[in-house]
Amino acid sequence: MNTRFLFRSMALALPVVVPLFVSSGAFAQEKSMTPLSGGVPMIEGIKPLEAGAAAPDFAIRDTDGKAFNFAEEKGKAPSILVFWSIFCEPCRVEMPIVQRVHEKYRDELTVLAVALDGEPLKNSIVGFVKQEGYTFRVLIDELDGKEMFKVADPYGVGGTPTLYLVDRAGKVAYTKIGLFKEEDLEKAIQSALKK
Repeated sequence: MNTRFLFRSMALALPVVVPLFVSSGAFAQEKSMTPLSGGVPMIEGIKPLEAGAAAPDFAIRDTDGKAFNFAEEKGKAPSILVFWSIFCEPCRVEMPIVQRVHEKYRDELTVLAVALDGEPLKNSIVGFVKQEGYTFRVLIDELDGKEMFKVADPYGVGGTPTLYLVDRAGKVAYTKIGLFKEEDLEKAIQSALKK
């Protein structure tokens, strides 16, 4: 098991881990995390993509081992990219909303959940997705030769959950770090579908 991968994915999924450290005071000593509004800690120095930015292309595999290339999907329909972890409690709250969006816009919108837990935890990811009845496509992020996430790092993901809505032109139309309101996402989707 690649321990660096697990450590990085756990750091990104820190919202679920934070309560364990806050009471002991150990988290207060941590210098690499910056709390944002909403209480989602972020890895310092990582800046998320803003609306209007070009969405980076990527190629990784899904939970079935099938290759997925984002460059081939852009232009067909708007896409939602949700960066999450099985260790992230806010992600568990958010995922049923993502499922409802997937069901409602199945023919108009591509929903992709990018798991940051890595290949070593693939069975746990698959088990969780199956248990919860999620039917959107789940991709498993990988580390490249420089120990960087192939998808999360280019997208500036410094914590989970992080959600991006990418329009047909391949531009970021909406960014949300932490829990989002379903009605806000709905408005962003409606706007992206009109373009």
